Parts: sequence; structure tokens; C-alpha cells
Amino acid sequence: MVYAGFSLGVLPAQKLAQARAGAQGARLFYSCVPVSEFGSAWPDGVPMQVHGMDADPIFAGEGDLDAARALVESTTTAELFLYPGDPHYFADSSLPSYDAAAAALLRHRTLAFLAIHPG
Repeated sequence: MVYAGFSLGVLPAQKLAQARAGAQGARLFYSCVPVSEFGSAWPDGVPMQVHGMDADPIFAGEGDLDAARALVESTTTAELFLYPGDPHYFADSSLPSYDAAAAALLRHRTLAFLAIHPG
């Protein structure tokens, strides 16, 4: 099972990936919390990615980016992808904050991740 969450939905996705046996991956979009919220370390062998905008006032300004950087530094199976801009929900085409170029790159990275880690 590969867990994924967007914004507030990252909390259950990260918790399940970190605490439930059998997780095969995690995709965290627009948010990340410190690993210590759900355990002492990211589980060995569970690949994950965090995606967010580098100037998003929520992601970059409220600690999520710091948590993502710390998570990536704590394990070899985590990656952080930053996109230029400040929208929070940049990949939702139904919103004015939609960024087509960033969303296309996020989609490409997601499909590549799932091709390698199908869950």
C-alpha cells in the first residue's frame, strides 16, 4: 500500500506510512509533520516523497518544509521536491491557484514513483 495525502490529508497518510506495517511508500503533497509525531524514525525501506512550493506561506512558513528537510536527512528513502511559487493547492485544476507547469511535473514524478513502487 502506498499512502498519499494532500495538505491536511498528509497527517493520516504520514501516520499510516510511518506506523502501519506493510507500507510500501508515501506521497505527501503540500505538507509534512516531524517524524516524531508518529514514531521515533521513518521506517526502513519505505520510500517517500514530499512535494510543496518553496514560497507557500503554509508549507514553507509554518514548519512543514523544515519537517520535510529533517525527514529527508534522516533516511535514504525520502525525497523532497520544491516547486517555485507560493500557492498551497497548486495541483488542483479547479482552483485559481493552479499552476499547470508545476502540476505537470508533480504528476510526472508521481507516476514515476508509482511505476517503481506500485504498492
